[in-house]
Amino acid sequence: MYKYLHIYHSPKLSGEVKISGAKNAALPLIASTILAKNEALLSNVPNVADVNTLLKLLSNLGAEFEFKKNILKIDTSNINNTTAVYEIVKTMRASILVLGPLLARFHECKVSLPGGCAIGTRPVDLHLKALKEMGASIAIEGGYIHAKGKLKGADIIFDKVTVTGTENIIMAAALAKGTTRIINAAKEPEVVNLCEALKNSGVEIEGIGSDEIVIKGSDGELIDFKATSIIPDRIEAGTYLAAGAITNSEITLTNVESNHLESVLLKFKSMGFEIKTQNNQITILPAKEIKPVNILTAEYPGFPTDMQAQFMAIATQANGVSTIEERLFENRFMHVQELKRLGANIKTNGKTANVYGPTPLTGADVMATDLRASSALVLAGLIAKGETKVHRIYHLFRGYENLIEKFKNLGAKMKLGLEPLP
Repeated sequence: MYKYLHIYHSPKLSGEVKISGAKNAALPLIASTILAKNEALLSNVPNVADVNTLLKLLSNLGAEFEFKKNILKIDTSNINNTTAVYEIVKTMRASILVLGPLLARFHECKVSLPGGCAIGTRPVDLHLKALKEMGASIAIEGGYIHAKGKLKGADIIFDKVTVTGTENIIMAAALAKGTTRIINAAKEPEVVNLCEALKNSGVEIEGIGSDEIVIKGSDGELIDFKATSIIPDRIEAGTYLAAGAITNSEITLTNVESNHLESVLLKFKSMGFEIKTQNNQITILPAKEIKPVNILTAEYPGFPTDMQAQFMAIATQANGVSTIEERLFENRFMHVQELKRLGANIKTNGKTANVYGPTPLTGADVMATDLRASSALVLAGLIAKGETKVHRIYHLFRGYENLIEKFKNLGAKMKLGLEPLP
């Protein structure tokens, strides 16, 4: 088992990188196949750890699947078990996405309380409150959510925007009796991808892409799932653009949706980088001077929290003081201490970080604390003099497909390493 990623000083990159399908779009779409009466076909599915964990979970419930070359065929018609066990769910918070469709189809299920990245509380109480409003009875027993009841349409008002909460209720509403209206719904492209797939499969959905979604349920009739393609991963795209930025190099992305990245592209431009977009390509060009940046994370279409760590790494090379305010999650500055080990000059005060640059970085041993923090450490490792070892790299493989191969194709020098035996 590889334990760390060994990165050697790689101050200049160049070339093209093809962006994979979005992990955060694939997961709800895979969960939605629980609603299907036929074998479902999903294409552009990224082969990452989180996807494989969810497939293991569905297999454990009785589903059958074949996953080859980013094409997934999955048949959930023979599901005979409605308990999502702790052993699988503990590794990934997104496992909670099976709750809505399992309850809607079988009227009873048990789902372990989720695990995943340690970036603060992402409570499932919004999901549970909404399901109760749709007629479910919910009990928490022995670390499991035990849900029962035949769901009926309701007006759901989310007190705060929740992506997985919105997705869970969309799936639950698809098989409920009557009409469900979700107010203050998440507008992320991944939510849109799910809605469009369900609508294409015969579910009546209005308001796709807005903060108010209306779903007319089928009253228990399973859907005829149509073939669906997963959208490109906007966070992976942003991460490779960040690699171009931190090394001040020209990099071109292919298979990417630039309109999903508007807030991120604007920040690159404000830092002095030229961005060219055409068809499904984005190119970042070097800046004459890397300028400091001010970032406030927000729900889509605002600046994504999943790009905050990568921009903090870039900011270490900017000429001045950058300010980053994290408004969505607590504990999402855990990468600060690790960047400091490489020589970064960062001061935090609550939810705000000030990054002082430009600062030369030097290789060191650092530890990934969550998925996006780990990518920031990889970016910093590219420009750090000497050698950097990023430990706990399993976080990286949860969300980035072929990361080492893609970076090597851009000219980065890195390899997997093993910890010495004690």
